[in-house]
Amino acid sequence: MAAKVHVLGVGMVPFQKPGKSDDYPEMSRKAMEAALADAGVSFTEVEQAYVGYVYGDSTCGQRAVYEMGRTGVPIFNVNNNCSTGSTALMLARQAVAGGMAECVLALGFEKMERGALGSTWDDRANPLEWHAGSMNELQGFTTAPPAAQMFGGAGREYRWKHGTRRETFAKISSKARAHAAKNPYALFRQELSVEEVLASPEVFDPLTRYQCCPPTCGAAAAIVCSEAFAQKHGRENAVWIAAQAMTTDPPAEGQARSMMEVVGVGMTKRAAAQVYEAAGLGPEDVDVVELHDCFTANELLSYEGLGLCAEGEAERFIWDGDNTYGGRVVTNPSGGLLSKGHPLGATGLAQCAELVWQLRGSAEARQVEGARVALQHNLGLGGACVVTMYRA
Repeated sequence: MAAKVHVLGVGMVPFQKPGKSDDYPEMSRKAMEAALADAGVSFTEVEQAYVGYVYGDSTCGQRAVYEMGRTGVPIFNVNNNCSTGSTALMLARQAVAGGMAECVLALGFEKMERGALGSTWDDRANPLEWHAGSMNELQGFTTAPPAAQMFGGAGREYRWKHGTRRETFAKISSKARAHAAKNPYALFRQELSVEEVLASPEVFDPLTRYQCCPPTCGAAAAIVCSEAFAQKHGRENAVWIAAQAMTTDPPAEGQARSMMEVVGVGMTKRAAAQVYEAAGLGPEDVDVVELHDCFTANELLSYEGLGLCAEGEAERFIWDGDNTYGGRVVTNPSGGLLSKGHPLGATGLAQCAELVWQLRGSAEARQVEGARVALQHNLGLGGACVVTMYRA
């Protein structure tokens, strides 16, 4: 049986627009210092480091961690598209659970450029060529940003299947802004009404500009350790990882039939099912969720993928307020990717930080009352989906 793994400390920096942030070593240093201080440990106690980023040279992880000193420990660089941060966390957890280390650092950062994401290379196979091929068969290509076409197409497919109103997608963004208004780490803290969200320029039906996450710079970190290490440092009540799973894309023929499958709904369902089985808990036990809302469409799809509501019930779930304070489960109290921002490598670890704070009861104005079980969902096209359950 794998050893029990705790998240002893977390830290992050306020997310910022491209061109406004520090360079990645400085952002990383601040996040690591915060996580170490939160854990009450010295960097010399860290035995391994897993460092996630999407845009950067091959050993940026070393350059970032060296800000804390050169101790000679193994440093592993991780790149798994938008699920990079949670992938680094998963590897750190596996190292501890497998008995390879007692105290491990997981770090994620990103220094992004303005504008929609694009391919960095044009002289080799595109890792999303199968996804793009499926999209072309199903709906063709337009001049809109490719990611918006994929997730917007999935939202459109859902809307046509269930008769979902465009206002429903916009309401998710309005909720995200209301939550982010209470988060000092969030990029966008100005509240927006549903009408204001719908009035912003259309990107790809049903998505408007305010329904798409912004390119963001930031860093976040977590100190992951064994139960014995946590107890040695006086943290017998540290938050622990009850279950974790990663899934990748199904066979290509499964994707080709549905834009919802192209953007990872199947991956989400399988990862969530594995986590619930391993933890011995179900979606009805979850108090707070940080899920991958890169676009409002993906948040809506993820409600059902994670089992927070039944298939076809997402619209009612949203309008009944079951996705926010006072409802059944609070989703993205941080403001999510839509409002907190989405620095790709840092996102998964920023989600981790928010949920650790929630389970400790230290999330201040964002606190979900009585939170004891938390769920994290981090998705990367290409593809990987990581779902993690935390318990107080």
